[in-house]
Amino acid sequence: MRASILSTVLASVLLAGTAVAAAPTPSNPVATPHLPYNAAADAKADVAHALAEAKAAHVPVLLIFGANWCEDCRALDRALKEGKNAELMQQQFKVVKVDVGNFDHNLDVAHAYGNPLKKGIPAAVLVSSDNNQVLYATKGGELANARRMSESGIYDFFKQAASVKAPAM
Repeated sequence: MRASILSTVLASVLLAGTAVAAAPTPSNPVATPHLPYNAAADAKADVAHALAEAKAAHVPVLLIFGANWCEDCRALDRALKEGKNAELMQQQFKVVKVDVGNFDHNLDVAHAYGNPLKKGIPAAVLVSSDNNQVLYATKGGELANARRMSESGIYDFFKQAASVKAPAM
């Protein structure tokens, strides 16, 4: 009985020490996750600015619609910042991330580009910098399982989108 009480007390002390050791302190702060979508951003102004920059660089604008609560949106954001995907984004597009909140934010921007949100987020629209024409838009939730897509799968998707050109006028 005495050994049982002693082992219970010892286990309690060890567990209490673990909780204290794991508690955030100024020297051991809790890591906050990176949130890729800025709810306070002016999406219309961001798109206009990107179109001007893209026109000067002769590249299309890639609008990526998403939200911070969306695991697939965060996974896509991480994937686009790594390896060959990061290089593709820098070389082929001017990227603008548009926060849609709980499908209650910046919907006017989404509707202006054909409402690619119908089948979920993340959603993408490729826009010509010359005339603001939609070159490509996700319509069937193509990126809605981004967390399950491989780096190569994401790369191939956006590489194919980059090959779409505006029709000659």
